Amino acid sequence: MISSALQDRLIAVPEARELDLFSALLERRGARVLRAPLVAILDAPDPRPVLQWLRDFSTGGCDELVLLTGEGLRRLMSCLERHEPALRGAFLAALASTRKITRGPKPARALRELGLSADLAAATPTTAGVMAALSGLDLARHRVGVQLYGQEPNLALQNFLRAAGAEVRTVAPYVYADASDDAAVLALLARLATGEVDAIAFTSKAQVSRLFAVAPAAAVREALAATQVAAVGPVVAAELSARGVAVSAQPESTWFMKPLAAELAQLLGGAAVPRAPPAQA
Repeated sequence: MISSALQDRLIAVPEARELDLFSALLERRGARVLRAPLVAILDAPDPRPVLQWLRDFSTGGCDELVLLTGEGLRRLMSCLERHEPALRGAFLAALASTRKITRGPKPARALRELGLSADLAAATPTTAGVMAALSGLDLARHRVGVQLYGQEPNLALQNFLRAAGAEVRTVAPYVYADASDDAAVLALLARLATGEVDAIAFTSKAQVSRLFAVAPAAAVREALAATQVAAVGPVVAAELSARGVAVSAQPESTWFMKPLAAELAQLLGGAAVPRAPPAQA
């Protein structure tokens, strides 16, 4: 049975990779979806550093591996399959024997797709949560692999590991790229500013960064203050809050698109929801 909790509500979706999936979740609840992909995810433009990291890891190069995103592990596997498929068995064997730390449910799901599981999971899917999980381990003289998200070096995590005496070996298997031109992003902001859009649902930090890269921060905050802002999880919510944007909805414990759609249905399913006042920088 199709729910009508979001009947005729207009929700902007800046997701790109799973745009159709997320849109369908909202449309089944009666929503109208404004498809506005902001960021695309692409393989690292130069596969050579990724392949060298994979070769080193496959020969026992890491004692621990921190997986920050599910996308990262999938991109590592696809890099192997395209460029060095003969290494797949050795990589999976090394992955099985290495202590694996996951930042949240998405890298844990990617491990399960390979028949593996995390050895240690962060209680909250943030860098701080990963550091808290690692704080009880003796990492002195350990080689710790860190799968980065995009080109963000995550210096906080790297510095934490080095302070614990570890040698850090990072790999960046994918990059973020613009999924639409600047004019399309400005058009989205203009529609948000009119108040015609009931909500915008962010599913990555990169989407937030893209908006603020295209227009002045004050203009972005003003546009977002004219709608309800939802975040898929605490990392995205923290990015929005740090930029002075009020977050109206966020799943409590399961940070996927289906719970996000449910939160939007709860937020917007009743009478019209008052807009938040513009946040101050």
